[in-house]
Amino acid sequence: MIQPIVTNPLQLTSKAQPATIADSQIIIDLKDTLAAHKEHCVGMAANMIGQNKRIIIAEIGAFPLIMVNPIITKHQEVYSTSEGCLSLSGERPTTRYQAITVKYQTEQFQPKTQQFTGFVAEIIQHEIDHCEGILI
Repeated sequence: MIQPIVTNPLQLTSKAQPATIADSQIIIDLKDTLAAHKEHCVGMAANMIGQNKRIIIAEIGAFPLIMVNPIITKHQEVYSTSEGCLSLSGERPTTRYQAITVKYQTEQFQPKTQQFTGFVAEIIQHEIDHCEGILI
């Protein structure tokens, strides 16, 4: 179900709680909500739709990538950039890494570790920041 986008900084700056299989509906809602905003949005975190759970979605190709309980375990090649966010107006400067390794669970709650680079890595870092209660 398409959910409204949270813009309240108090909700967005709360650190997310670990997700469990009981939170599977949030994954469906994230997919539906991202699809509804695909013209101007490439990723979302659960707190952006009012769910304080550690789940993110990133548009990385034909199918969106769901990450449950993601943690960046390695990063390299720092750079400065400017990003926008569906929950906030305008763009803001931020620091990102060109390459990251992320440990997470799939939407079927299977453990996985994967490396990402470039713009996909940037999207994932932005959404994991949301899980940490960090806004750009």
